Parts: sequence; structure tokens; C-alpha cells
Amino acid sequence: MKPLINTDFIKTPQILKITAFALISITFFYLGKHWSNSGYQQLLFFSTPQNSISISPNNDKSFNITSLIPLIQSDHPPTEQAITPTPPSIYPPPDESPLSNPNRTFGIIDSDGKMTDDFEVGEFDPDIAENWGNETGIESASTNFKVRVRKYELCPGSMREYIPCLDNVEAIKRLKLTEKGERFERHCPEKGKGLNCLVPPPKGYRQPIPWPRSRDEVWYSNVPHTRLVDDKGGQNWISKEKEKFKFPGGGTQFIHGADKYLDQIAQMVPDITFGHHTRMILDVGCGVASFGAYSLSRNVMTMSIAPKDVHENQIQFALERGVPAMVAAFATHRLLYPSQAFELIHCSRCRINWTRDDGILLLEVNRMLRAGGYFAWAAQPVYKHEQVLEEQWAEMLNLTTHLCWELVKKEGYIAIWRKPRNNGCYLSRDTGAIPPLCDPDDDPDNVW
Repeated sequence: MKPLINTDFIKTPQILKITAFALISITFFYLGKHWSNSGYQQLLFFSTPQNSISISPNNDKSFNITSLIPLIQSDHPPTEQAITPTPPSIYPPPDESPLSNPNRTFGIIDSDGKMTDDFEVGEFDPDIAENWGNETGIESASTNFKVRVRKYELCPGSMREYIPCLDNVEAIKRLKLTEKGERFERHCPEKGKGLNCLVPPPKGYRQPIPWPRSRDEVWYSNVPHTRLVDDKGGQNWISKEKEKFKFPGGGTQFIHGADKYLDQIAQMVPDITFGHHTRMILDVGCGVASFGAYSLSRNVMTMSIAPKDVHENQIQFALERGVPAMVAAFATHRLLYPSQAFELIHCSRCRINWTRDDGILLLEVNRMLRAGGYFAWAAQPVYKHEQVLEEQWAEMLNLTTHLCWELVKKEGYIAIWRKPRNNGCYLSRDTGAIPPLCDPDDDPDNVW
């Protein structure tokens, strides 16, 4: 019977080599595992996963990186090693040429990052207003959802210059008194009674002429009224030439032009110094706002105000010319401006009785004037010697004295007063002096 295992095969040299290699491998395997569990540095393939930070293999090694740093000019150039110059950039250098106008702050940014005015502005389309429909339109917000939107109706053509708070006929009819100018004040519609239609522009309205040309001319179709031309044409206010209104720059008290008139004021009181000491002006009864238009070139911002009276479009002329303006009137309420808002308040034939009601209107001027500010009055009582006008001048002098104003200069048809710089004069007045001092709880900025 033959044995199950061939002993000759076991005795062959090849099987002995394989057995020896296997025993050696097993021995190293157990030795490695033993060392890993004994606190020695673990072999990589026996390491257990841990939440730790891996250490770079370059730890604690030093390198010479001077060749990687661009050469910087200094008083002590490097001496260890010559540095290879950086190859030229493939990109062109930026354009460092100065802008033609560094103060320019309007326009759009072009592809080079510069400010440019090479763009188109949409033109005014008069057909939008002329052909505005009152129908109901359909606006689609998406392909699956539609919204029905009703356009505002266009107001009748007779309302082209309608101002809700000044043309509120119902409120004006309910006024008990009107002799102090109450009807020229604001009477806004009650809640729920406001306009629900669009006030149309004048027929044939065109895009306004840009500043500074608008200082001297505007389109007739934009302010289609000639009442001021008929009433004030001889005073160098305004004239009509073909399709435009022209503004020579004159006024009732400065028929030689607003520019020379401003020069006269500056010469009378050098401390006014337009554009330096005087930057904010309120022009009362502004007419077509030539005073404000010409003061802009002197770095002065003038707010031009006038009531909506028989010359109802004088503020519209001012706005069309590009001059800041508001419809407002000295009547029974404070104006909308905060206290001490202006360095100079100007009135040239503004048709305001400053001395009525113990000077309450002049008190409003005093509220809006800054300490040390000026009030310039150009009117007939200043220069005419008729008895009635002389009495008005005497009343004005008496009132301004009680206000502690100082008459700085009276020349020709202009008188200029200065408000005190502190409260010394107010505190030294006699008890019961008129007008009285305001109550300490009265907020001077609590305007209408």
C-alpha cells in the first residue's frame, strides 16, 4: 500500500526554500505587531486612524528660497547669490496717463475702468402722454400666470398745472379768513380724496434744455404762458422769441441784470462774500428766479420761493431753468425749512408786509437765519420819500431794532440788516418788550 504523501517531494530543495520564506515572513509580522503595541513609533501599515494633524515630511528642514523672491532695490543689495531677473509679463502695463478731468464724477465705466460719457440717454417721448389710454391692459408675469393691471386714467387737460395741496378748491372754500394769504398755503386733500389720475404735461412738452443754457432760455411749449411777458417784459425779466422764452437776467429792482445786482450786495457788505461766508440763500418772491440762477455761478445754492398767484407759473419757470425752487408763501404758518438754515434771506419787491401783526413774518425770517446772517430788502420804502412809504420805513426800523438786528448798510434801493451772533441783546431787553422771546419749550424746528 502506497503512502498518502510523497516524502520525496517534501525532501526536494524547492519546497524547503518556500517553507523557510514563509516562516521568516510570519516571524517579521509578529515582531512588527509587538513593537507597535509597545509604545514605539508605529509602522505605517499598523497605524490606527486618529484625529490629528499630519506633519509635513519637510518639517525641521531649511531651504534657500532667495531665488524665488524678486529682487528689491535697496541700499544693501544681496551678496549671497545672483538672482535671475523675472521674465517680462505677457500682459501690457496699465495705462497710467492722467484723466483729462480728474474731478469728473458722472458717466459710466468703460471696459478699461475709466469714466466716460459715451452713452445714450433716452429721449422724451411726448406720444406717451398724448396717447395715454385709460383701458385695462394685460401684463404677463410668467408663461403660466397673468395679472390684470388697470392704468391710471389721464387727468383732463385743464389740470396740466394742478398741484394737489395748493389747488384743493373744496378746502379753500371752507376757509373763514383769507386776508393774510391763507389761500396760498398748503391745503392737502384728506385721506381717500387724493388724485387717482395722472396730471398730463403741457401739450407739446419737449425735453428741457440742459444747464447752463437753460439759465438763459427754455422751450415755450414747456411753460406755455405769456402773462409774465406781458406784465414784466419791460423790466427785463423775460421775453419770447419764436419757440423759446429768453431770460436777460433782470428784475424789478435789478433791471441791469442779476449779476451786477449780486456785485452791488457784495460791495455793500464785503463780509457776505458769496461762495465763502454765504453759501445758502432763500430768495423770497423770486419771480423767474434770475437771482438764484446767477448765484449758482458764485458757488451759492439759492432756494427760490413764490406763491402760486396770478403769476402762477413763476416757479415752473425756475424749475425749467434748472434752479431749485418751491411754491411757498409767508402767511400764517412756518415755512418748511429748519431753523438757522440760511446765511442770507433776500426779498426784492416780494410784496410782503413785514411789519404786520407785530412783525410775525419777520420773526419767521429771524428763525430761519443763522446767527450773524443777513436780511437784504430791496423795496420802495427803502429809497422813496413819499409819506406812506416813509412811515413804512420807520416801522421797519423800529421792528428790526426790537429784533436786535443791526442795519449794516443802506444804499440806493437796498437795505441790509444783520442778525446778532449771540443772545446778549435779547437778554438785555426790557420786560414786556415786543416781540416777546419764544417760550423755552418752543421747538424752532417744528415746522408745518
